[in-house]
Amino acid sequence: MASGATTVAFAGLEAKPVDVQVQLAGGVPGIVIVGLGDKAVSESRERVRAAFAGLGLAVPAGRVIVNLAPADLPKEGAHYDLPIALALLAEIGVMPKDALETALAFGELGLDGSLAATPGALPAAMAAQAMGLSFICAEASGAEAAWADGRVIAAPSLIALVNHFRGSGVVRPVARGALVEGGPTPDLRDVRGQEQAKRALEIAAAGGHNILLCGPPGSGKSMLAQRLPGLLPPLSAAELLEVSQIQSVAGMLDRGRLTRTRPFRAPHHSASMAALVGGGLKARPGEISLAHHGVLFLDELPEFAPQALDALRQPLETGEVSIARANHRITYPARVMLAAAMNPC
Repeated sequence: MASGATTVAFAGLEAKPVDVQVQLAGGVPGIVIVGLGDKAVSESRERVRAAFAGLGLAVPAGRVIVNLAPADLPKEGAHYDLPIALALLAEIGVMPKDALETALAFGELGLDGSLAATPGALPAAMAAQAMGLSFICAEASGAEAAWADGRVIAAPSLIALVNHFRGSGVVRPVARGALVEGGPTPDLRDVRGQEQAKRALEIAAAGGHNILLCGPPGSGKSMLAQRLPGLLPPLSAAELLEVSQIQSVAGMLDRGRLTRTRPFRAPHHSASMAALVGGGLKARPGEISLAHHGVLFLDELPEFAPQALDALRQPLETGEVSIARANHRITYPARVMLAAAMNPC
């Protein structure tokens, strides 16, 4: 009978449950991973093999079949290392099988058996809490995952997890990362003169309007735009949660610290359409999603590629970005305040 563990696959910010099933079978020795995984998932076999060697264990002789179900859901990332390793340990009797029935595993393995942080720990922990499961992750992801208000088991290594589930060692509870109420932001009082422009910024901030600053080089357009987030109120609890999930998926949360300061993103005018709205091989959030509930500043607006500017039209209207692929569709939130600057000619 196969042993199993639970993890997640990301579709935008949504963490969908994935069953990791491991079974020992006869045949040519090796680890075979099936279930529509990407290159990082297929490389898990070597990381798991090396981590087992670090524990003084050997991968069982014969064929080890790893199935990631549902099979038609694309799987991306290195966080499948830990659930595969734990399911295999349960299959060979190193740890009890029932220990994984009430947990969701999420983490990358090092060659020495250590656990490394991977992007997306916060939405994955929220999914585990919604399913009523404990969340197993790397120690480096513990402070971030603790914001989900569920039970978090954050271990530094695979051997520490084995000892924890066998009762010979206990993983200490983790505390949430710090909440930064509001760091130092550029203040509008730094600007001398430009009373009409400052008044326009205040009106735009009060009403949530987009704004275009037009003036000669050196007149202070960029300086004014950088001070726009300081006019906006701090993020509310719901907004903070949405922004932090995006930052988690993008790998931007530092030691689980959250901030109520509104995002401010200022991409270079050479940025591509995928960089602005999201996309790429793994459909990561773009600049407009990273600026969610904040300010997206486009300096030298006419220098941006026409295709990139056209791609911003629908997200600005609907407040979300939809990235379509042949076999799936990903949606990221993108409710931003757009500020742009340009020269008169």
